[in-house]
Amino acid sequence: MKFVVFFVATVLVASQCHGASFRSFPLQMPTGYGAGASYDDVRCASWRLAVEAQNIFGFQTIPERCVESTAAYIEGGQYQSDSKTVNQQVFFYASDLKIQDNDVVIFNVDGTVLSNVPYYSQHGYGSEKFNSTRYDEEFVNKGDAPALPETLINYNKLLGLGVKIVFLTGRLTDKKAVTEANLRKAGFHTWEKLILKEPSNNQNSVEYKSTERGKLVQQGYRIIANVADQWSSLKGRNQGLRSFKLPNPMYYIQ
Repeated sequence: MKFVVFFVATVLVASQCHGASFRSFPLQMPTGYGAGASYDDVRCASWRLAVEAQNIFGFQTIPERCVESTAAYIEGGQYQSDSKTVNQQVFFYASDLKIQDNDVVIFNVDGTVLSNVPYYSQHGYGSEKFNSTRYDEEFVNKGDAPALPETLINYNKLLGLGVKIVFLTGRLTDKKAVTEANLRKAGFHTWEKLILKEPSNNQNSVEYKSTERGKLVQQGYRIIANVADQWSSLKGRNQGLRSFKLPNPMYYIQ
């Protein structure tokens, strides 16, 4: 009887390891990951993942061959789906907490609450070197940036939980009026603080935002989440309880 049981178990294991019903994957990748996908599509998707994981950093433009796939990622719905996934996790996390009166969620502005896709769609989806003067003149100063839809949904849900919202941006203080107007126009009507950078502040993004988060802590706030599309906003001190990285398919600034 023991021999029969052993024989049956051996056959079952062998069939699971070598059975024809189990698909084996070749070591050499095919030229595409789906119908009609090109090898560049595969490489660009891998490149984008490596950027989001911060295995690639410090670049000034995306590869030229990746412009088309980046545009397809943004305009085809995957970008919004990825944004939705992250924003949902922020809300789920906050929902599990016992919210206190001093609890805040920090959001970056550009690329986090206000979409800069309209600007980058006119400038090669990140294949052109970023020009801060042009960005201000053609985009920020107009105050017409739309909301990132999934962030707006999350923002309203967080307010419903009793969470206070802080916007922390690298925009300079001379952009305060246009930024406030743009936020309200895009649907962000309520916030605890809007923090902008003084022109005389020579700190890099990591140090500047670390310092400002520290000031919030000193003022008695509890940072329950820090949400941004760039790693420079998610590094450094005083991160709070959790950090959440939104997708950033077009550029990365150290």
